[in-house]
Amino acid sequence: MKSNLVWLALLLSLPASLLAQPAPRTNLRALDALFAEHVRSKKLPGLSVGIIEGGRLVFAKGYGKRSLQDDLPVKTDTRFAIGSVTKQFTCACALMLCELGKLSVYDPVAKFYPDLKRAKDIQILDLMNHTSGYPDYYPLDFVDRRMAQAIKADDLIRKYAGGEVRLDFEPGTAYSYSNTGYILLGRIIEKVSGQPFGTFLQQKIFDPIGMADTLYDPDPSSDGIAKGYTTFALGPPEANIPEGKGWVGAAGGIYSTPTDLAKWDIALLNGKVVNRASWSLMTSRRRLRNGSLSNYGCGLGVGNRSNRELLSHSGAINGFAAWNGLIPSMGAGVILFCNRDGGLVGLSDPVLKIILQTSPQAQSSRVPEVAGDDIETSVRVVFQMLQRGKVTRTLFTPDFNDYLTDERIAAAARRLSKYGPPGRLVLLMQRERGGMAVTRTRMHFGKQSLSVLMYRHSSGLIAQFFVRP
Repeated sequence: MKSNLVWLALLLSLPASLLAQPAPRTNLRALDALFAEHVRSKKLPGLSVGIIEGGRLVFAKGYGKRSLQDDLPVKTDTRFAIGSVTKQFTCACALMLCELGKLSVYDPVAKFYPDLKRAKDIQILDLMNHTSGYPDYYPLDFVDRRMAQAIKADDLIRKYAGGEVRLDFEPGTAYSYSNTGYILLGRIIEKVSGQPFGTFLQQKIFDPIGMADTLYDPDPSSDGIAKGYTTFALGPPEANIPEGKGWVGAAGGIYSTPTDLAKWDIALLNGKVVNRASWSLMTSRRRLRNGSLSNYGCGLGVGNRSNRELLSHSGAINGFAAWNGLIPSMGAGVILFCNRDGGLVGLSDPVLKIILQTSPQAQSSRVPEVAGDDIETSVRVVFQMLQRGKVTRTLFTPDFNDYLTDERIAAAARRLSKYGPPGRLVLLMQRERGGMAVTRTRMHFGKQSLSVLMYRHSSGLIAQFFVRP
């Protein structure tokens, strides 16, 4: 009965021309229960979701709170930071300029920034595909000391792509996710269009599509925007520390609602944003110089579920998580927003399972080699240090040491010590991000379990160690 009421409320909010549409075939009751349980079990502040079926929005609902301090509920028009889901918008802007003949994806970066590292050898398409080799300025999941301060886009570009920078690899030879390339891409769009990036977005995408609740780079404290939260080692939600002005921009600066993002997804699928050739480029895996294919196009991850193409992208800025997935062959989509970092872990797969009525398939990616202890040993050692409240700081990077205050360690010890020694460890995921090895491990304690997200440099230094339910 509850899902029927949700569906009825949605119907009443839709244009009259859509009211004759048949009821959705997707099991909305099961999805509604799944979302509510996820908020409860993960102790999330809030969650906002949208489901697309047959090229139309069939479900939109908010759960939990958009602000714990003010006890305000999440509504369907509550804006959340979508983080790196912004990248597909940035790529679409660049491709729009290409369609007008003002830009080419094969233009060298040197045409716009001649003084950058290997600017003659790196093309616009390399920025879009994450194959430039420019190091990522934001590979971690917390705001470190540098990012707490405002920065100008060109200063960021010079610092992470300037002539003295060491590339992570030869351009075009590998894939490595880099926000740096997208800040650079945003500035190139501004130079070519003669407009601020936010103005271009508003005039060319937000207004034509009718995304009235979507904003670029707003004041995070504005009315109607969810408050972001972060946690450490099972601690209570803490109000997030927003990135300083200039650090997210064209790489992750959009705030939106699932209803508005559904308009974007549907417009993409219907060819209302970019033409067929541009869409093909957005959704094509990049072929690297060794002949292998990456799992990324232009602002979209390219994979499959149950022999159906899945186009998806996650997003995360401090205090927020987002996920946007499209199954073009079904005209289906899943939009998930949360106002706590890491709050969407484990949610997209069961949602897709319900939509597809089959088990999702796992994906893997290149993982850098790491010196020192193996994954299981590293996880056990650091976790037990946190349980004792005494850590060996030489194991961590300077930025994580700065984040890992004595107060945080003491509070973590109080919460983690009750679990006792960890039993069986299961590796759930390993991938590369920012040149680091990223692993997610499940630690078993009798009938209980915890998840550990760890980032390690090739040297063995740990850049992040987060414990979650």
